[in-house]
Amino acid sequence: MDPDSELQFDFSPFVRLYKSGRVERLITTSFVPASPVDPDPATGVLSKDVPIDPDRGVSARLYLPAGDGAAAAEAAKLPIVLYFHGGAFCVESAFSPLYHGYLNSLVARARVVAVSLEYRLAPEHPLPAAYDDAWAALEWAASGPEPWLAGRGDLRRVFLAGDSAGANIAHATAMRATKEADLGFGVKGLVLLNPYFAGGEEPRDAGARARMESAWRFVCAGRYGVEHPHANPAGWPEQLKELACERVLVAVAERDHLRERGSRTRRVCGGAAGLGRWSSTTPRGRTTSTSSSSPTATELRI
Repeated sequence: MDPDSELQFDFSPFVRLYKSGRVERLITTSFVPASPVDPDPATGVLSKDVPIDPDRGVSARLYLPAGDGAAAAEAAKLPIVLYFHGGAFCVESAFSPLYHGYLNSLVARARVVAVSLEYRLAPEHPLPAAYDDAWAALEWAASGPEPWLAGRGDLRRVFLAGDSAGANIAHATAMRATKEADLGFGVKGLVLLNPYFAGGEEPRDAGARARMESAWRFVCAGRYGVEHPHANPAGWPEQLKELACERVLVAVAERDHLRERGSRTRRVCGGAAGLGRWSSTTPRGRTTSTSSSSPTATELRI
């Protein structure tokens, strides 16, 4: 059989990997341009694209709320949100219509400066590539070379946020930031929307659990087991107790197949000593929480 047509792994509805190494993405992503000069007509938000690590192809889209351009350089600084898009680690983009629209809405409602990361995708770049890219973005933000961040961002109020796979990346980055003494600032808050976590006994359906576990092994090329802290943080409560965030929000959607693991993560950690305020929410009748009505914007108001 032709290896270019023989399946090695079928991760429908996202991607298929063939034995030749060919990757077929079943969900295609379109891209929308940034608006560095003319604000978004619906929200008044400005946006622009910046390189993070050109050698690795890592970049980001920055967002600035209305009334916070160069003329407001002397005004009070705003919280910084480093956002990681979802897509099962395999699809989607910080530059897609979905995430461009969502970040415009989030920035307008929460009045934050946002950095939406375009990280490398599996299977071409299996985990920990996305984790490494997220850390590079956090260090880049802290280094202060970007005028919007240096002039309008407050490094004392840095939030990490993401949905689905992006929530997984946000959690991993927050845990690393907790352990890194030389970062120069702490992460004030963490927002996990429909977090992509595996492990344990959830979901209860054995078939669904097997599919989730095989998908996890696929996106990390077998590097991490399903009980690893990256996959199952609820199984490592002592580590989560060390999480140095003042505020944590966990949101799971009622119809999302990942909701049980996200809910357990919240239950295990909500009362942990040493953590600040935890909050959780379950939007009813939804399969995702990435919308302009998500509680994220409200929770990020300081």
